[in-house]
Amino acid sequence: MNSISRKILGKISGLRIDILVLRKNKICVTNFKRRISLIQCYMQKPTGIITDEQRKRSLPKKLPIAGVDHVVCIASGKGGVGKSTVAVNLALAVSQNEPEARVGLLDADIYGPSIPLMMNLSGQVYLNDKKLMIPLENYGIHCMSMGLLTDSNSPIVWRGLMVMSAIERLLRHVAWGPLDYLFIDMPPGTGDVQLSISQNIPVNGAVIVTTPQDIALLDARKAVEMFTKVSVPVIGIVQNMGVFVCHHCGTETRVFGNDGAYRLASDTGLNVIVDLPLVPDIVETCDRGTPITLSQPDSEIATKYRQLGRTVIEYLKKQ
Repeated sequence: MNSISRKILGKISGLRIDILVLRKNKICVTNFKRRISLIQCYMQKPTGIITDEQRKRSLPKKLPIAGVDHVVCIASGKGGVGKSTVAVNLALAVSQNEPEARVGLLDADIYGPSIPLMMNLSGQVYLNDKKLMIPLENYGIHCMSMGLLTDSNSPIVWRGLMVMSAIERLLRHVAWGPLDYLFIDMPPGTGDVQLSISQNIPVNGAVIVTTPQDIALLDARKAVEMFTKVSVPVIGIVQNMGVFVCHHCGTETRVFGNDGAYRLASDTGLNVIVDLPLVPDIVETCDRGTPITLSQPDSEIATKYRQLGRTVIEYLKKQ
């Protein structure tokens, strides 16, 4: 396997298979074997069509994260809609609703991690006696992020295989358990990370975050479709930044349009769980590392986050 480096393995009906670099680790070897399995399926069909049965055989077997009871993905498909803010405040809201619950938060955005800043996390990540990374804890939430393992000012310039390897380590090489709930802050898009997570571990549900703007709704719809295709149930939709309320005069302004998430919910047969306003305080509190659900628990938006938390947990308990 070490001798395979930047070699073209073959051409199949004009399809060029180019394996760039296979590092000597189990994750890369496993992913390589899966790709070979798919290529073999392709070669067995003269029409070039891979059957559903062949595709299922090539997929990895889903194995639970040790010690984790429920996994929920917070996704959007589109960047810049406040998904990480929702993920952080949702985790804190669940912890407030159920003080005895053990809650974790995984930042799966390898290229642009936000959780360390929003949760006011810093410091060395240590290994336990089983060589597993110990999550950093703040506000009662167990957290892990690529931002805790790299220099915050250095960009991560990785290809797909290295990203998938990093996700595997964040899932399997972290001492997560025991946890009642693990919330995963997903990166934008519907690519390698989303597939790696949804195909490798049992995911109990997904929450889709979007603004009312049409351009955000396009990608939110794709996120819904992606989770449907990989058999992950979508719990519901969060409309974020639905309305801006002026602190001085109370005037409401629909900055990103009117009720776009409700149209998406109607089209997809889902529900809008909560409609969150755009308020300056939520920006300031996240930048300070004191999320609004924690720092302003009596505010209207904190109340809505606790409502979101109750809805998600009620859904999980019905499964």
